[in-house]
Amino acid sequence: MEKISAVIITFNEEKNIKKCIDSLKDIADEIIVLDSFSTDKTEKICIEENVKFYKHNFDGHIQQKNRVIEFAENKYILSLDADEVISEELKKSILEIKENPKFDSYYFNRLNYYCGKKIKHGGWYPDKKIRLWNKNIGKWGGENPHDKVILNTNSTKQFLKGDILHYSFTSINQHINQINKFSEIKALNDFNKKKKPNIFKLILKPFFKFTKMYFLKFGFLDGFFGFVISKNSAHSEFLRQVKLKELYFKNEK
Repeated sequence: MEKISAVIITFNEEKNIKKCIDSLKDIADEIIVLDSFSTDKTEKICIEENVKFYKHNFDGHIQQKNRVIEFAENKYILSLDADEVISEELKKSILEIKENPKFDSYYFNRLNYYCGKKIKHGGWYPDKKIRLWNKNIGKWGGENPHDKVILNTNSTKQFLKGDILHYSFTSINQHINQINKFSEIKALNDFNKKKKPNIFKLILKPFFKFTKMYFLKFGFLDGFFGFVISKNSAHSEFLRQVKLKELYFKNEK
C-alpha cells in the first residue's frame, strides 16, 4: 500500500482546521501543517490533533505550499486548504487507489459553499483540481494568489469520484475582504510583468466577467448568491485594473 502525506498551510484557521484534519485521518499516513504564525487557536488545535506542526513567515501561496511539501516523508502528497474537507465518497476513492496507485497524479471535483449554500453554477463547479500527486513529478506553480499544481511533461493523471468540500466564505463581507486583498496581489503581478492598464479593460473586463458567470455559466440558477458571486467577481476585475493604474501613478512620482 502506498503511503500518503497530507499537507495544509494555515493562518488563523481556528474555525476550519479541525474539520479539515478530521477528514484526512482515515486516508493520510501523516498530516503536516505549515503555519504563518497564527494569532488565534490554530496551533493549539493542531497540537491537540497530533499533527506535525511547523511555522514559517508567509511569502506567497505558491511558496508556502511548496515549502510544506519539503516536510513530507512520503512520495504521494495530498494537499488541502484549511477550509476544505474530503467528502466520504472521495475518501473511499482515495483509499482504493492507495492499494495500487497506477498514475502520477489524481484530480477531483471541488464543491464550493457560499454562506452555507452549495454553488453549482457560475463556473464554480465542478472546479476540477489536482490535489493528490507524486511529489517527484510536480509542484505548485501558476500565479499568486491562484496557484495550481504543475506536472512534468508526459506525466499521467486520473479522475477520482467524490468532492473536496470547500467552505469558502461564511459571509458576503468575507468575500469582499478577500477580493480587496487578492485584487491587490493580482495588480502587483500585472505591474511586475509591465502590463498596461487602459480604459477598455477597466470597462469591458468587469462587464464580460459578470456576463460569463451569471448568464453563460448559469450563475442565475444559484439564486441570490449566484448574483452576488457574479457581481463581486466583476468588481474584482474592476479593482484589479484601478489598482494597476494606481501603481503606475505612484511609479511616476
